[in-house]
Amino acid sequence: MRIHHLNCISTCPAGGKLMDGRTESIVRRGELACHCLLIETPDTLVLVDTGLGLRDVMNPHSRLSGFFLALLKPDFREEMTAIRQVQRLGYDPRDVRHIVLTHLDFDHAGGLDDFPEATVHMMAVEHEYAAQQKTWLDRQRFRPQQWNTRSNWRFYAPDAGDDWFGFERVRSLTGVPPEIAMVPLIGHTHGHAGVAVQRGDRWLLQASDAYFYHAEMDLEHPRCTPGLRFYQWMMEKNRSARLWNQHRLRELKRDHSREVEIFCGHDIHEFERLSGHSARVPADRLTGAVPA
Repeated sequence: MRIHHLNCISTCPAGGKLMDGRTESIVRRGELACHCLLIETPDTLVLVDTGLGLRDVMNPHSRLSGFFLALLKPDFREEMTAIRQVQRLGYDPRDVRHIVLTHLDFDHAGGLDDFPEATVHMMAVEHEYAAQQKTWLDRQRFRPQQWNTRSNWRFYAPDAGDDWFGFERVRSLTGVPPEIAMVPLIGHTHGHAGVAVQRGDRWLLQASDAYFYHAEMDLEHPRCTPGLRFYQWMMEKNRSARLWNQHRLRELKRDHSREVEIFCGHDIHEFERLSGHSARVPADRLTGAVPA
């Protein structure tokens, strides 16, 4: 099994250094990754999240809200979409038969339409809540314009699984190898989940938006940039659950660092460390592949 780390279109939030902690000033735009995984199994390809897709690139105003387009100003480059990176790696996009989705925010689900034959796996409550479009912010973040493959979606309950290092683990994603599991991490959304991938005797945990900045996992002095702290507060659906799950992730890192590697969905530092290349270039056959 091989694991490829894909940055599927960076977002460039206002606030620069206040957001990503590394841009030179606060008047320049920052840079956040859309950290997805492409997993090559013996029988198929599996995507973990899709980032933004071809249709988002071609006509963003018909797919995404003006609020988030202005706030985040995505770096719309076709070569950075998941489907183009899959092709660049030498695969046929039709071989992506499964997509495991952490949640339905626009920057995680935008590429679903690029893989119309893939089965999409997510927590049931994520779809149930997102489809209600209850609040103004819900209507900006959850975009039904991106959901044209809903007939292929499969839903799972958070408590129908096994223990995974003290977390619940959703058992048996239909058709997906048992080495790939959803781990509920609610807070950012009501049905938010991480995705754990086993390679040999170690696990990778894509914690998605359970946190946003690598230093939030610091065991002694966890910290976050002011901009991302505000952004997480603005987007959270359950604050106590979000902070509790961050605490649990730090405990997981403290107690099981030899068995589990944790990373989130948007931190550039983590993406470049794990992928071995700049977040500004697409993966190819020479980079971004981690053999099990």
